[in-house]
Amino acid sequence: MTWGTIATWRMAHDGVLKASEMLKNKETAGDAVESLINVIEEYPYYKSVGYGGLPNEEGIVEMDAAFMDGDTLAQGAVGGIHNVLHAVSVARKLSNEHYNSFRVGEGATKYATINGFKMQNMLTDRAKKRWQKKLLELKDESVTPYDGHDTIGAITLSEAGSMAAATSTSGLFMKKAGRVGDSPLSGSGFYVDSEIGGAAATGLGEDIMKGCISYEIVRRMGEGETPQEACDHAVYLFVKKLKKRYGKAGEFSLVAMDKDGDWGVATNVEFTFSVATSTEDPQILIAHPSANGTTMIEPITQEWLDAYEKRIKAPIE
Repeated sequence: MTWGTIATWRMAHDGVLKASEMLKNKETAGDAVESLINVIEEYPYYKSVGYGGLPNEEGIVEMDAAFMDGDTLAQGAVGGIHNVLHAVSVARKLSNEHYNSFRVGEGATKYATINGFKMQNMLTDRAKKRWQKKLLELKDESVTPYDGHDTIGAITLSEAGSMAAATSTSGLFMKKAGRVGDSPLSGSGFYVDSEIGGAAATGLGEDIMKGCISYEIVRRMGEGETPQEACDHAVYLFVKKLKKRYGKAGEFSLVAMDKDGDWGVATNVEFTFSVATSTEDPQILIAHPSANGTTMIEPITQEWLDAYEKRIKAPIE
């Protein structure tokens, strides 16, 4: 039987390893995608998700997350939630609610507290040092405040044929208080339909949400395109449109998987991702956009991995 999972960025790999073991053992797509993202949310060296995530301009870690069940199309999401270790788990619980399933700010945090989720200060000493360093840099008016918006977005497919999607992020570094990106927005940051497939996004939320790209990829797969064709067509055509109509386009990177376990990726920057299926061992790959509107994908090198580990754990000067 077919199973599979795909997720954004190298940081997803340990979560993909865990999810792949769960899917091999016939656990549900929902449990697998939640566990995948929980692994990343707990790891303090990933500066754009969960514990250790970079804060807004006021030094507060505001997190966004979402969960979607591809069988029922039920969704739950949180925006600007504070002090909860696993924002995606709160989003998943909210997906069980017919009303009030998207909660933000104080309401989201209160919901997490009442329902017994693990609460803690999410601003690590390391992240605080990065924030303080950025405040000093911003005295130079030529420096942009915004940096770091690498969402973890993931899709899972179980042997039973069920699919799920989820996202989690601390959002744009140094964002204005209350800013919410594409990650918790249905159709923009994520979308999944077990009868077709799913997609998830990472990049500049303000631009990704202009095109509802995750839904567009699923729609194209539903019309017969392969996941790779759907990603290439949806992403590169919209980036071209946005540059023409809006004058510019930020970072766009999307992953997709269909109900048969086939997958695709498209990006307008250098982009790493992790994937595992019943026929492919878990692996980290790197994608680049090509000049002809397609995506080039190749294995990551050990040299790249070594440099990555050194970079994310380097002391903050």
